[in-house]
Amino acid sequence: MLTEEDKERFRKELMRELEDGDERDDEQILDLIDAQIQGPMGRSLSLNLRQKEELRRTLFYSVRRLDILQELMDDPAVTEIMVNGYQSVFYEKNGRLIKWDKAFPSRERYENILQQVAGRCNRVVNEQRPVCDARLEDGSRVNIVMSPVALNGPALTIRRFPEESITMENLIELGSISREAADFLKRLVRARYSILIGGGTSTGKTTFLNALSSCIPHDERIVTIEDTAELQIQGIDDLVTLEARSANLEGVREITIRDLIKTALRMRPDRIIVGEVRGEEAEDFLMCLNTGHDGSLGTAHANSTREMIVRLETMVMMGNAAMSPEVIRRQIVSGIEILVHLERDADGKRYVSEIAELVGDDAEIRPLYRRFGEGDLEPCEELLGREKLEKYDGAKKNK
Repeated sequence: MLTEEDKERFRKELMRELEDGDERDDEQILDLIDAQIQGPMGRSLSLNLRQKEELRRTLFYSVRRLDILQELMDDPAVTEIMVNGYQSVFYEKNGRLIKWDKAFPSRERYENILQQVAGRCNRVVNEQRPVCDARLEDGSRVNIVMSPVALNGPALTIRRFPEESITMENLIELGSISREAADFLKRLVRARYSILIGGGTSTGKTTFLNALSSCIPHDERIVTIEDTAELQIQGIDDLVTLEARSANLEGVREITIRDLIKTALRMRPDRIIVGEVRGEEAEDFLMCLNTGHDGSLGTAHANSTREMIVRLETMVMMGNAAMSPEVIRRQIVSGIEILVHLERDADGKRYVSEIAELVGDDAEIRPLYRRFGEGDLEPCEELLGREKLEKYDGAKKNK
């Protein structure tokens, strides 16, 4: 029987073989593993074919992939992986949170993987810099929290995204939005209405932003700005993708979302897409909406459309405490025209719960579509600010 102790002996021997510093590709690593399995140590265990394949895969994953987590990474239905210390692994699949029956054999093995992940992303994570946000090669978002911040052991969270972007048509099929509401939002995007998407954690804001951005005309110049790049903008040739950068111990200075918004304004974008507005950069985001960049898009954490306005006001004041609430609110109303709020039910299903229009100096929220109970989105009020939509519809007819 192949035990965890046997696997660890093979792994340590493999690591010793790799300590010479020579760069080896995947095929060379697999050849090295095969030689081990066929060698004296492998022969002494009298492994059958299934056990040899299992050992080969385990060893390869431990040095070239994410060790035991690679099995979850290879499952397209797994959308999130959470490790709370080396012995506790959870994952989300089909909207359900599940505790995995596997765990890392040792804290050392787990921490080696954390360092590999951070290193591959050119990030540093240690006791001096215990928090790390990064992105894997496949676009998955990674968050690592080490001691002394994480008290019960290092925590790792991996949020995965589909290989192919979710389209608005996909969201209609999933029941996340009605076809009528989706067609309405498509027209608003093409007519250059500025839209802010809100919702709680893991309600699908980035996914919905991707779907919405697919409605942008393909001949426009787009600049995307994110803390960690996750957006999958499709069909835009003139696309610039900007990602914030943390300071490091080697003296590389921090580049914030706020810095990138200011830079983007000098890049002649038709629209700016901000992955998430979460701090004092809200002031600069509103400024770009009020300086000729109609049709820009963004997301923000909020539990309702009303709370989204309050959070925006708070974030602006974080960066400019001298600005009065009245002035901030006027900036919000003149910059943001449409609010889309997302929710997630107890079964993990994500859906649009409200589409609203912002009007008046006091930021009155007028529901245009709203979901009642478990039903579909239902139309509520007619859009008041119709100038852009009428201009777009008129131009479309004249083509």
